[in-house]
Amino acid sequence: MEKKIDLDPLDYKILEILVANANLPYTEIGQRLDVSGGTVHVRMKKMETLGIVKGAQLLIDYSKIGWDISAFLGIYLDKSSLYEDVAKQLEAIPEVVNIHYTTGIYSIFAKIICRDTQHLREVLHDKIQRVTGIQRTETFISLEESLIRNTPLF
Repeated sequence: MEKKIDLDPLDYKILEILVANANLPYTEIGQRLDVSGGTVHVRMKKMETLGIVKGAQLLIDYSKIGWDISAFLGIYLDKSSLYEDVAKQLEAIPEVVNIHYTTGIYSIFAKIICRDTQHLREVLHDKIQRVTGIQRTETFISLEESLIRNTPLF
């Protein structure tokens, strides 16, 4: 288990601002916090090096560009010890956007995004079911995603 990394209040304030709007330049963040943009840059580099910040993402509404199916897969493994190998194989499938090693009835819970039901069928049949170590899957199609957010830091 990894040890908790202690951050100071300035680090938390920087993260809080960027969680709300990741497009803000470091100079503007610095102005809000009465420090230089260089200070923000150094703090961000430190948090990236420590593995706290793992990059930035662009959130896309896939349905607006014709990718209408979001589905979740409950994945049963032949043996739970196969998780790392199966996860690597799933990472190679572009439609798989999220992988979680879980407790409960599934070993893995994954999210996939597809253009339509035909594409979903192809991904399930031609890609997911061919992953070595997967025993079987259960598919749950999302009808609507109502919320995407980060957890408050304070």
